[in-house]
Amino acid sequence: MNIAEKYFKNQLSSDEFKRSFLEEKVKLDIEYKLEELKKDIQTHKSPDELIKKVDSIEQYVMSV
Repeated sequence: MNIAEKYFKNQLSSDEFKRSFLEEKVKLDIEYKLEELKKDIQTHKSPDELIKKVDSIEQYVMSV
């Protein structure tokens, strides 16, 4: 295990760090999913495909 991994594991023991880390991860995940959706809209994907992406994002948000 390298120094960065040890530091990260140590930081995860802090509830505040853990909560902040997970919040940022969720934000980045949603941002990525929205960018994918935007690209699909720009490339004129079928409405069914777009609805599946929206449903997927909605499911992800509801699970968090």
